[in-house]
Amino acid sequence: MENLKFASLTLSPPSRRSGKLGKRLNSPLLTIDFAAQFCYCKADLAAASSSTPLPNIRFPCRFSPSVATATWASNLSTKHWMLHSTAQVENIITSDEDQSMWEACRQALSAFNFSDEEKDKILGKAFGLVHSPYWGEERTKEVPKFETVNGILDYLRSLNLSDDDLSKLLKKFPEVLGCNLEEELKGNVKILEEQWNIKGKTLRNLLLRNPKVLGYNVDCKGDCIAQCTRCWARF
Repeated sequence: MENLKFASLTLSPPSRRSGKLGKRLNSPLLTIDFAAQFCYCKADLAAASSSTPLPNIRFPCRFSPSVATATWASNLSTKHWMLHSTAQVENIITSDEDQSMWEACRQALSAFNFSDEEKDKILGKAFGLVHSPYWGEERTKEVPKFETVNGILDYLRSLNLSDDDLSKLLKKFPEVLGCNLEEELKGNVKILEEQWNIKGKTLRNLLLRNPKVLGYNVDCKGDCIAQCTRCWARF
């Protein structure tokens, strides 16, 4: 194994006023963190070369190449996932009629400044075209209708949710667009208002924190029925 190379470091003697700081530097955790800022291991470079190639950049002293490699790999993975999701949608949206309906639903999301890829991801997860653990195996693939998507967005706006709020909600819970407006969204809001007295600003804050409550449609009452993503027991 190759030796570790450490940058040389010279510390001036602590003054009387820095006595407490000098004692704090004796902490093992601080010592490790302090040393990590000024050193790197050649083994990190070897590991980096075995995975995703990195661009020719200089790393700040606070970060090792292995950390940069992980970040780079994560970004590539996210991009690959987005492209894969778009491909899934394109494989299903083939006819001119389906493409027209899909584009109309994209336009319904135009107020939120999403990219086309993000719109495809949101609509795909909401209507079963892109796999989502939220639905399990119950969601059949469906080409969404503009009236359906726009109706849900209008209802959510009526709950004092701004477009900025809706943008955050859709990123957190895109499947809301695929829920039943009357039986689930409106029904669950009624339950929250009547049984829990959650309304107005309190309701808005709840929906931003836990938007999945809009899609709850079962209550196992503690006896699990394996539909946990849509169960009131999570509330």
